[in-house]
Amino acid sequence: MKTFAQLIILTAFVASCASDKQSKNGLAYIDLRKDYPEKEILLTDIADVTYLYLNSDDDDYLYKAYEHVQRGGISDLTKNTVVVVDAASESILFFSKDGTPKSRFNRRGLGPEEYFLFFSTVRYDETADEVYISNLESNVIQVYSSTGEHKRRITLPQGINVRELIDFDDRSLFVFDNRIETQRSLARNRGEDLPTDDYVIPFYRISKTNGEVLDKVELPGTHLFLGINWNGMRIVNGSSVFSVKCPEGVMLCSSGTDTIFLYTGHKPIAPVICQTPSTASLNPLEYLDFCLDRVQYQFIKVVIVREGDKAPAAFPVKYYMRNKKTEETVRPKFILPDYKEKELIIDPYNRNSVGGFHDDGYWFELDLYELKQAYRDDKLSGKLKELVATLNEDIDNNVFVLVDFK
Repeated sequence: MKTFAQLIILTAFVASCASDKQSKNGLAYIDLRKDYPEKEILLTDIADVTYLYLNSDDDDYLYKAYEHVQRGGISDLTKNTVVVVDAASESILFFSKDGTPKSRFNRRGLGPEEYFLFFSTVRYDETADEVYISNLESNVIQVYSSTGEHKRRITLPQGINVRELIDFDDRSLFVFDNRIETQRSLARNRGEDLPTDDYVIPFYRISKTNGEVLDKVELPGTHLFLGINWNGMRIVNGSSVFSVKCPEGVMLCSSGTDTIFLYTGHKPIAPVICQTPSTASLNPLEYLDFCLDRVQYQFIKVVIVREGDKAPAAFPVKYYMRNKKTEETVRPKFILPDYKEKELIIDPYNRNSVGGFHDDGYWFELDLYELKQAYRDDKLSGKLKELVATLNEDIDNNVFVLVDFK
């Protein structure tokens, strides 16, 4: 386990390295003072692109997303299976990679073998045929088969509050414990003065069998105000925290560290990407908010915090793409050749470009109503045009773009 004191020393070391262009330890860095060039990138030049339509001839496999919030749609992608959440019914739907329905189930409720009405995360271990559903803001993970058979209920140690859930390997899950950040936000909302003592943000690797804690990782929290003013009330977000699976393990970050770390499960966490200058030295604040590492590319998001903004969506963002082989960094503009005038954004939290990541790449969801209009306006071509021509926006599911980076 990495102690908090060790992490403080490590973070300070990383910050000093990040200011040096050619860091001796080979760390990547993002210089927020630098005007990286904008570059238009055809997705087909950096990835294999396929289109996926999830067959909805059976109404039971027609799904809907949550209104105003982009939930629903693909929740997990494995080698052979697409897992979808239907927000209208809270059902879990399973499709093959060619879009053929396979199975579905619905166990929503408050019983001991049911999941909460608004579950937070769904992950699927295809080899074991086990579906893991973490009840929102709780320490309970329900486990089912893909046909809905309840296998077991995993109760994590008291106090762990699961928000993010990653299928780490064949025997363990990796979770972000949101308890401390939630407590700090609630205290701030009540008008209480937050303590300025050092605190940590915990992540756990737990057993898939019984929830036993196999490992714990702690990142420093931040005392910087990363919140917003909403209807006259000052709301604190606490640290911006993310964890994303990558081929080597999990990349994780909290905004107070100015650093993205790699956790492999076999050795202490190691810094892989540094931000310079530090968040605390910038006005307005800028911090690392997301990083997707796939094959030879790293896709990085930086958020700019302007305290007067009314909602998180108003915060400006910067997007970068770094080529790990050439070390070239650009501000990408991703273009789908089959969809004229359509720009896509690799950011699972961007409501204007709905998508998400999977083990081998990324996926985008294209709204069928917009696609049909683009078809009528002659903005589609190739296989996408052929597919959309066969669909009806009133009775069919949306279309997905599956991206496997080269």
